[in-house]
Amino acid sequence: MYNYLKALHIIFIVTWFAGMFYMPRLFIYATEAGEKSETEKKILREQFAVMMKRLWYGITWPSAVLTLILGLSVLFHGGWHKTLFDAAGTWLLVKLIFVVFLYLYHFSLHRIFKQEMAGIYKYSSNQLRIWNELATIFLVAIVMLVVVKQSLSFVWGLAGLLLFVLLLMSAIRIYKRVRRG
Repeated sequence: MYNYLKALHIIFIVTWFAGMFYMPRLFIYATEAGEKSETEKKILREQFAVMMKRLWYGITWPSAVLTLILGLSVLFHGGWHKTLFDAAGTWLLVKLIFVVFLYLYHFSLHRIFKQEMAGIYKYSSNQLRIWNELATIFLVAIVMLVVVKQSLSFVWGLAGLLLFVLLLMSAIRIYKRVRRG
């Protein structure tokens, strides 16, 4: 039973991340549609709104809920909760802290989604591109902690994560320059 719960947990993590990766892209496209003529802007934003609603309520939210339910099932059925505050469970505790921040990120996407559904476009496409990369950072941090566990020095892991963040931010800046032409 434990392995089935774990497999389902991983499947819903993947679908949840798919939603969190694509949703900010739709925010960006809807924001950039504001630069088009009124007719194009109206058509594009209506289409993006349909896509956002289907993605958010049909895939992303259900996956977030199932990830949480199945994650807790894996935590307790696997006995991981017993090691959470032991030295051997430090990696799991740090991972769960990242997961809490990931859910906060999810709620921030929900807030932006609600704003855009109300016709409020508060953020530039560049700000949304940067915000989009947070999901990638969480993914890298969580997967590294799960796979590498104890052999990963906290200091080296943090340094690697910071280096990864710097590379992502540099890539965004380069993209912005190339896009401007």
